[in-house]
This record gives sequence, C-alpha cells and structure tokens, in this order.
Amino acid sequence: MRLYHSPATPFGRKVLVFIHETGLLDRVQVELVTGTPLEPGSLPVTKNPLGKIPALERDVGGVIYDSRVICRYLDHLSGKGLYPAAPALWETLTLEATADGILEAALAMVYEGRIRPEDKQFAPWVEAQWAKAARALDAVERDWMTHLNGPLDAAQIAIGCALGYLDFRLSARNWREGRPNLAAWEAEFAKRPAMQATKPVQV
Repeated sequence: MRLYHSPATPFGRKVLVFIHETGLLDRVQVELVTGTPLEPGSLPVTKNPLGKIPALERDVGGVIYDSRVICRYLDHLSGKGLYPAAPALWETLTLEATADGILEAALAMVYEGRIRPEDKQFAPWVEAQWAKAARALDAVERDWMTHLNGPLDAAQIAIGCALGYLDFRLSARNWREGRPNLAAWEAEFAKRPAMQATKPVQV
C-alpha cells in the first residue's frame, strides 16, 4: 500500500500513528507530497479529486481518503480493535470527530496566516476558529477524561495528534492553560513510540 502524506499534516500523522499501532508499518510505503489549496504542487489530485492528504492507495481496491476512512480500514485490516463494537463505538467516534474538529479549526487559522494576503486577513474569523477549538478542548477536559484514560482507541490517537498540532503550529495559544487533566494525559500519551516516531516536521 502507498500512503500520500506530508510531514506537517496532522491528519496524515493520525494515519501514521495508526499504522504503527496496528503493526502494519512493513505493509505501507509513505510517499511525501507538498502543496496547498492554491498551489496543489505534488498533492495527489489524480488519486483524490479533493487534493487532500492523507490518501491511501491500496494493493487491491483503489484509493481511499479522509483520515477517518483510512483509520477504519487499517483497523479492519489489522483486527486491532481500535474502533470498539457498539455501543462503545459511538463514544469513540464522537470523540474522534471532536478531535478532527479541533484540527479543522486550527488548520483554518494556520491557512489564514500563511496563505491569505495580510491585508485580507480577518482577525475576528481567526478568533472564532480558536473559540471553537477552545470549547472543544474544554469539553474534553470536562467530559472525556475517563475515556482518554481507558484502553487505547482511535479517539485517543486523534486527540493526541490534535494536541500535538496545536503545539506545532499554535503554541502561543497555550491550550494547556486551565486544562490540567488533559495536559497531564497528553504528556504521557506523547511518550508512546508511535507518537515519538511521527512528530510533525516543518516543510
């Protein structure tokens, strides 16, 4: 299989962590790509018409994309059980969606600063994105710590990668402030070999 990935993408990192945790590392070749919505560069637009990464080209069955789809596929392939059976599945999927929402808000903030010309940047919109992410972080601190402290699952990986991206691109926002339980959890989760092996890199 071939994974189209960039060293800086948090959604690609989530898939890479899955590959490590499911023991599939020797079955996946990583192909590094770069680009933005304005300049697709080497993004796999012929593999994923949206031009987004990650995208996974399977040995049989073509290309699948969106990190959640790829992660479900890898879990199915490995039988690891990182997506539990229902009814626990709904909690895992909801927390994973929360993590991805944090990432989407963070990426919108990053793109506003890196791609949009300075005279066209809209600070209130950026702050609205952060408010969205902050509400989600507060909810995780308040409602989801029992889940995070349970057996490893897809939601934990997604949250770990989301928090890692906030440190990577938005460290000045100091997401740890006022969230001591989540901060303590992240400090331990970040020590996992899969997280250490997939740290984001500036490109």
